[in-house]
Formats: sequence, C-alpha cells, structure tokens
Amino acid sequence: MKKLLLFVCLLSSVGVFAQTAKVVSIEGHRGARGYVAENTIPSFIKAIELGADTLELDVVISKDKKVVVSHEPWFSSVISLDPKGERIAKEKEQDNNIFLLNYSEIKKFDVGSIGNAGFPEQKPMKVYKPLLSDVFKAIDKFTKEKKLPLVRYNIEIKTETNGDGKFHPEIPEFTALVVKEILSHKMAERIKIQSFDVRPLQEIRKTHPAIKLALLVGNKDGIEKSIERLGFNPESYSPHFSLVDESVVKYCREKNIKLVPWTVNEIADLEKMKQFDLDGIITDYPDRAAKVFRK
Repeated sequence: MKKLLLFVCLLSSVGVFAQTAKVVSIEGHRGARGYVAENTIPSFIKAIELGADTLELDVVISKDKKVVVSHEPWFSSVISLDPKGERIAKEKEQDNNIFLLNYSEIKKFDVGSIGNAGFPEQKPMKVYKPLLSDVFKAIDKFTKEKKLPLVRYNIEIKTETNGDGKFHPEIPEFTALVVKEILSHKMAERIKIQSFDVRPLQEIRKTHPAIKLALLVGNKDGIEKSIERLGFNPESYSPHFSLVDESVVKYCREKNIKLVPWTVNEIADLEKMKQFDLDGIITDYPDRAAKVFRK
C-alpha cells in the first residue's frame, strides 16, 4: 500500500494529473498582426504556427453581398494601397467603402505591402482581404496537411448605428449573411460571434440561439450594466484587459460566462492576466501568449 501511495504521489508531481488544470485559449487577434498583415490568410496561418488555437477576425459586407474579412468597412490608410498601387489618404478612407464595392474590385487593393507602422516586426507582403469562406477552406486545408487540430473562430461583426445602410446592411441582413456562411461550411460548433454592438448579438440569439455569442466591451460601465444592455447572458464576456479585476472574474464564474479579455500584447500584461481565472486571451502575438500561458 505504501508503495502504491508513493507511486501516485510521484505521478502527480510530474504532471500526470495536469489535465485537471484549465487550458486558456489563445486567440490570434486578426491572425498574428504583430508579424503578418492583419485579417489575411497568411496571418491566420502564422497565428496557428505560433500557438493560437482560435482565430479572431472581423467581417464586413461587400456590395455583392459577400462576407469579407476586414476590420474597417473601408480601406484603411494605415495599411492599404489602392488598385493603382498608391497610398490611400486618411481623408479619403471612407471613399473606399467596401459596402459599395464588389468583391472582384476589393481584391485589387493591397493591404500588406506597406506593412503597419504600429507593428514594426510585421513582414510586408502583397496580399488582399479574403472572403470568410476562403479563410475556412484555407485554414482547414492547412491544419489537415500539417496534421494539426482543427482551430476555432471568433468572428466579430462590425456594425454601428450610424453605419446602417451606409457602410453595412441592416442588422438582420448582415447577421443572416454571416450565419449562412457559418452553416454552409458546417462551422457552427467551432465558432462564436462577438460584437461591441449589442444589436447583431440580439438578432442572432433570436434567430439562431445555438450559436455562441461574446459581448465585447471597452467602456467603464461595468459588467452588470454592459450585460443588462445586451439583455441576456452571453457565452463569453470580452472586456479590454485593463477592465479585468476579481469582481469581473467572480461575476463571470457565478453566471457561467467565459472571460476572454482583449488585446494583450506585452509580456508584462500577459503575466498580469495570468493571475486571473481566464478562459481565453486575445493577442496580436500568439507566441508571447504561448510563452506565458503554456509554461
């Protein structure tokens, strides 16, 4: 009996029972934006290579009703060249409105060759904004070839009330187009949809209640007011990481809500976040998060 007890203690000490510890999901923010052009297929592949198990991305809608992966519903002057290869002026950004362009036109814009001044380690490359459907196909092909686990997706719907009918369709049409892509590619079990705007989340909860939802928060109203505004408990709560404290953790645990802060890039901030009981972390540098959370 003493030998058996000693054997069990030894197994425990070397981590055989580590499966009981929580694994914090690493979500590559727009892929691996710290190293590769944001919201592009090469960036998503890089994120997986660096340790991400979830890809965080943003979607907008084109004139021909395609679901396009893009943070803004226009071409940002920070990262974009127009079809002639010229820089887009800051004051001209919104003139290049994706909602008024067919996807065949959108593909002519280069969103990688000039890099991103905010991310000096980002490798410049000529690349265009992909369709959500093409991301699904390319990433599944990559993981299959590399014999890697299937990744999950965190899809942000980009809407604002002053953009209705101008930079994006009305909420019911927008959400229907996104959900249609998810269902047609049999991705419902591998995705969650997030938004700062409560309207698309409310619409999806009404039309497709099985889809997991996440509330993005950047305000200082507090978790209770933010969720009260939404009107129901989402599967996940995603505040800016500076808003995370023990009261937020406690609320999420009591309500069975996953806690996934954004966007945590510095090692010191990642180490600080590790002190909390988190379910995931959103970062532009998946390798840094892996270094901290996969020790």
